[in-house]
Amino acid sequence: MIASQSGVGASAIRKMSKIKEPMNRFRNGLAGLLVSALTLFGQLQTGEIRIDVKDQAGSAMEASGSIESLSAGVRRDYQTDAQGTHTFGALPFGRYRLQVGRPGFAPQELMIEVRSALPITHSFTLLVAASDTTVEVREEGTLLDTQGTGAAQHVGPDALETRKSSAPGRSLVDLVDQQPGWLLEANGILHPRGSEYAVQYVIDGIPLYDNRSPAFAQGLGADEFESMTVRTANYPAEFGRKLGGVIEINTQHDLRSGLHGQASLQGGSFSQVSGFGTVQYARDRNSFSLSSEGMATDRYLDPPVLENYTNYGSGGGGSARFDRNWSSTDSTRFYAHSRRTGFLVPNELLQQSAGQRQDRTAAETMGQVSHTHQFSPHVLLQVRGMVRDTSARLWGNALSTPILPDQNRGFREGYAGGSVSVSHGSHDLKFGADGLFTSIHENFGYRIITRQINGVRIFDSDLPRSFRFQQTGTGRDQALFAQDTWHRGGLTVSAGLRFDHYRLVADESAWSPRLGIAYNVPGVGLVLRASYDRIFQEPAVENILLASANLVDQLGGSGVFIPLRPSRGNFTEAGFSKGLSRRLRFDGTWYYRQVNNFSDDSVLLNTGVSFPIAFREARIHGYEAKIEVPRWGMFSGFVSYSNMAGTGILPVAGGLFLGDDAAAAVSGQGSFPITQDQRNTFRSRVRFEPHPRVWFAFAGSYNSGLPFQIEGPSNMSFIQQQYGPEILAKVDFERGRVRPSASLDASVGVNLFEADRKTVRVQADVLNLTDRLNLINFSGVLSGTAIEPRRNFAIRLNVGF
Repeated sequence: MIASQSGVGASAIRKMSKIKEPMNRFRNGLAGLLVSALTLFGQLQTGEIRIDVKDQAGSAMEASGSIESLSAGVRRDYQTDAQGTHTFGALPFGRYRLQVGRPGFAPQELMIEVRSALPITHSFTLLVAASDTTVEVREEGTLLDTQGTGAAQHVGPDALETRKSSAPGRSLVDLVDQQPGWLLEANGILHPRGSEYAVQYVIDGIPLYDNRSPAFAQGLGADEFESMTVRTANYPAEFGRKLGGVIEINTQHDLRSGLHGQASLQGGSFSQVSGFGTVQYARDRNSFSLSSEGMATDRYLDPPVLENYTNYGSGGGGSARFDRNWSSTDSTRFYAHSRRTGFLVPNELLQQSAGQRQDRTAAETMGQVSHTHQFSPHVLLQVRGMVRDTSARLWGNALSTPILPDQNRGFREGYAGGSVSVSHGSHDLKFGADGLFTSIHENFGYRIITRQINGVRIFDSDLPRSFRFQQTGTGRDQALFAQDTWHRGGLTVSAGLRFDHYRLVADESAWSPRLGIAYNVPGVGLVLRASYDRIFQEPAVENILLASANLVDQLGGSGVFIPLRPSRGNFTEAGFSKGLSRRLRFDGTWYYRQVNNFSDDSVLLNTGVSFPIAFREARIHGYEAKIEVPRWGMFSGFVSYSNMAGTGILPVAGGLFLGDDAAAAVSGQGSFPITQDQRNTFRSRVRFEPHPRVWFAFAGSYNSGLPFQIEGPSNMSFIQQQYGPEILAKVDFERGRVRPSASLDASVGVNLFEADRKTVRVQADVLNLTDRLNLINFSGVLSGTAIEPRRNFAIRLNVGF
């Protein structure tokens, strides 16, 4: 831990305090096994269906149809090739209704359960339709996932395509924010069920554990992806390291032969313009695609004041993918991307009057390869590897106030792993291992420009005027897992065991058992479920070396040193899913989380530079409800509600604490509401389609308000000089919370042209229709100050061919 005025300040710590190895030997013996098993891992909770269509004589024939799962949010139309074959890839686990037909032939329908990565193969023989032919329509629906043992939300192509417009770099996080249990804090940082810096992204089976919010990395755009699954409990044992929430994303993979592609262009308020384009060419067993994107906006981050000073951002990038199907049992994918963003740090009022300018950049280059080999209809091998390089810089001008920071940090990461999936009777088994190798470099410094502003003391006199930290470090993580999902009648049991070894700023290992149960009550359309997850989470990688160094004496402080350690905890969940009228689904969930070394972060004033910290313990509990209508005639939509209460327990480890704040942080006692303790969260969206080419949508949101502790000087006159009276009016100082916020949005979409798979669509959105001033955070000890956009609009044009 480092001894800082930003983050948990001394006054805030005092306020909060008033509110009420045998494993090492085993690890050494396991090392050899880990190395030999590194080709056995891949985090992918999707499956594949392969079909072929023949006539009565056994000859291949072209046919068409659709596949649908209301519970998984998937609906795709398809057409087989000249050989009568088609493959549905990247299907989230669930129940699917598959229809196939051809003019002059009797159509057929089939219900298929996808529960593992093993491809499911089915052959159809179409019969010539007779005049008295009748087709049996199965009564089973796809509204409920009858075998899912944990809370998982699926976002399919329709939701991605008709999503409301977002600021550049936020389209994906805004979609996740619509799911119960998730909330956004300043600058698009996601928090699942109270967790901070504990979100894991999995792109085509390869995990990313660093912060993916716009302030830290080039944001992931929704245009490049085909489907998304969001998890907050009952994690399969193959998932580890970051388990507050898991976001699985699958990139688009159009299997049509020839040249095709799409383009998207968006413009709107704040001089915003963004674009995305991709082209793909497929022939025989090969497919190649190129994508590019770019954006510019005058409102990149969430500013601390209404005037939105110095908030320009721009960026872009590109990606390439090559797929090769060597045979019916072997396939390989290569994927690479490079992205870069440059933006300004928005000023508050006093910084703007002083003439401050601070610039930040974020860049990432990544390459990955994966291979799949099917040994038999019951055994599948998947192997994956990745290398990437990320960097972040911050610098400012001499007029910065009250402090001039600079930063140049980054890391290089290598990942290798794989898994073996086995289907045996009523068991779906998976075994695997992986390794993560990280090389980190950090160079951070500051210079105090002034210790007082308008007569108000900002920094103590014994705090060094300048400081420099420069260090490199390496991390080595390994993991093994085994899991089994067993089905019998209406009962499903999933059980897994994971072993993790973490070595970076600590050297620790852990076993993590996982258990989930689901029971489909016969005949009533009701699924009951419960789960338990033991979790082992690593500290955030952003500025981890600085936050783990014992530099208290060098920063004008005193006191003991508390090092950062991985989090260990217990997640428990119970819930149900109920189908009504075969068109409406009601999900209800209760959960409880207990975490030791609970991860959070501290922010250096409003620079956006954050440092990982950990509280001794946190206890979080809540319940969630969601009513969803995937499709009911012309209507579709959802309403969700979340209630959460979280309590953190002092003292604090890690962070950057200047002067006497270090002693206050490590000696603090008592409990306090965690920064994500928002008691009531409401989300809704209803879509109405009066014509196949026209639709309207209305969305609403409500947040009851986050807690805050004032950072730095608590002089109200000084705070008003920083932020202005309008901001202070949105703060309830007696309750210690930001006042509630709400927003209403409206969208309209029109399909201008649609023929032969060529499409032209346009969508217009008006966000925050009532022009309400909504405050996200206020002068937080951990989060700074940030406001949501006032009324704004966007227009998006999509072209496909």
